[in-house]
Amino acid sequence: MTNNFSQKKPLIKRIWYALLPPPFWRFPVIILLGIMVGLGLMIVKISKAYSYMSNSPMACVNCHVMVPQYTTLRNSSHKNAATCNDCHVPHDNIFETYFFKASDGLRHSYMFTLRLEPQVIVIKEAGKRAVQNNCIRCHENQIHPVSLRAIKDAHTLASGERFCWDCHREVPHGRVNSLASTPYARAPLPEEPLPNWLQKLFNNNKN
Repeated sequence: MTNNFSQKKPLIKRIWYALLPPPFWRFPVIILLGIMVGLGLMIVKISKAYSYMSNSPMACVNCHVMVPQYTTLRNSSHKNAATCNDCHVPHDNIFETYFFKASDGLRHSYMFTLRLEPQVIVIKEAGKRAVQNNCIRCHENQIHPVSLRAIKDAHTLASGERFCWDCHREVPHGRVNSLASTPYARAPLPEEPLPNWLQKLFNNNKN
């Protein structure tokens, strides 16, 4: 055991010294690494990237592209029953869930950063499958009870000929899907309508 360790130690040292910059470059490299880490942390804070780990619909309007979808959801029958992730993310297992969120989020940020988003956002094929499966997952009682209507609905879904929203066209975002469909919507809403200085003034007057 000791012999093996002594044989591995020089190899680790060789790798370490191979990666270590020459003494003259160490300080500039440390400065550059610090700048890169600082910029990375600032981007994470400004973009609120950490919010994508949550289930809050507010994460979907960080880049302001999904304002029509966010606004129409808040005014739909699904407002108190589902979040964006409940419909648009697979729920088969946790690995698939977060892989889908990561790949979809990277594509969305790439499109928005380069201003490549279309005027009418169209759901991709993988997104269609996720939404369809989640419709069935939540509304299983309407599809699988023993009744003529349920048998017909189950047959239609199993054939793959139609999606749920082919009939339920208003659910949940309505028929108009362009970025200009909700011109007067404000999303996200201000957390505090009063500025800080005015709030402090009111608090001082109360005391």
